[in-house]
Amino acid sequence: MPVEWQPVRQSRTHELVLRSIEERVVAGELRVGDRLPPERELAPVLGVSRSALREALRVLETIGVLVAQPGRGPDAGARIVRNPDDALGRLLRLHFALGSYSLQDVLEARVVLERSSFEAAACHASPEVLDEAEALVVGMAEPGIEVSAFNDLDTRFHVLIAHSSGNALTSTLTSAVRESVRPLILRALEAAEDWPATARALDTEHGILLTLVREGRGGEAADLVERHIRALHGTLVEGPVEQS
Repeated sequence: MPVEWQPVRQSRTHELVLRSIEERVVAGELRVGDRLPPERELAPVLGVSRSALREALRVLETIGVLVAQPGRGPDAGARIVRNPDDALGRLLRLHFALGSYSLQDVLEARVVLERSSFEAAACHASPEVLDEAEALVVGMAEPGIEVSAFNDLDTRFHVLIAHSSGNALTSTLTSAVRESVRPLILRALEAAEDWPATARALDTEHGILLTLVREGRGGEAADLVERHIRALHGTLVEGPVEQS
């Protein structure tokens, strides 16, 4: 039989640089805190232009595994870091806005993640973290609080509980999912017919959630946070979302 030839995939130069750096990270040759060689040294070693190298480094900065400090001196240059929260949240927000995921997808993911977070936090959260969460609840109860300020505190409360769960990946995913729907939740709160009453009801539930976590009643906290999330998401538009 005649040989069936397939097209050869052509990779852009910066993708080859990314692959090279990724291979070294996976192999353990590059670790958190390590610095990459200066551009003028690394580009010729890799056999690429400095512009292609810079493009690859910008991608790595965007996905939260590299930070580049311009200038000269001991702190200058590119350094390997781990900062997945902001990067993953940004990525998920963009895909959600583009309709890659429906609101229902995000709702179900958030329910699963936050049930796990609150249940685990009841076992692992430190008194200091719970005191910080209580300060957020108190802040949400401020008379005359504006919707945007409430939404910020609300987001921080849920993310903080996730961070206290003892599972770094669950924490990162919870933060990313909650951040992805922040604009929609803000719009839903702004549309409330009686905002002060809505704020009081939501904050009361936050207070009960915090009490359940403090008392180690993780199962009850998980059940309540699911009802809390579903009630709020129920006021949003179902299905794929188009955001301007």
